[in-house]
Amino acid sequence: MEKVSPDELVDVAYGLFEVMLTTELRAFGPYLFELVEAGADFEPLFTSIFLKFSEEYPELGDALIQRFGSPGAIYQSICEGEGVVPSKTTRMYWIVQDAPEVRPDAIEDELAGKWLIFLPPDDVDAAWIRVRNATCGNELGISAKVSTAKPNPDSRDNTKVIYVYTPDWRDEADVMRVRERLRELGFADRLGYKRNIETFKGEYSQKGKRVTFYSA
Repeated sequence: MEKVSPDELVDVAYGLFEVMLTTELRAFGPYLFELVEAGADFEPLFTSIFLKFSEEYPELGDALIQRFGSPGAIYQSICEGEGVVPSKTTRMYWIVQDAPEVRPDAIEDELAGKWLIFLPPDDVDAAWIRVRNATCGNELGISAKVSTAKPNPDSRDNTKVIYVYTPDWRDEADVMRVRERLRELGFADRLGYKRNIETFKGEYSQKGKRVTFYSA
């Protein structure tokens, strides 16, 4: 078995902890971003969730403490925008926001697909808030995610992207309903829609090759 580097272990640990944090917080009611943007003090709850994570995944909890020093240091970085604001997130490649009552793996279904919104870095934070809030309000699809400030080796340039997922690419009426709502949110430029089928095959846009299934 290939040995995992300390940096890779921390990346895995932080990603899993963010998933647990958002899930546990939702059990109490608020979204993580709502607490952060309201300037709420949720450190006691945060600490209890971190302790639960460390009990369930001792090696990963230890890796986070060794890297960041304490749960309080991680909490402070989140309050400053880590995992909430794309331009301030450097520990994860993506911030994900699922719609209410949607299972976490829904975006991995072969029938799913997504509208792709490409943006300059200066515009991504404000754009993400609009998409995120509409997703939470069940106005768009099943989920959305946005690329962050963490350098991604798979990126061709510094352009940022927001994915807006729908559950079934065959349901053209629903796909276009989401597209129309995105127009209402200010995304008027033509967008492409890519099916998971092409993503899973590793097919990406190239000169002379079209991989978007819808364009509108």
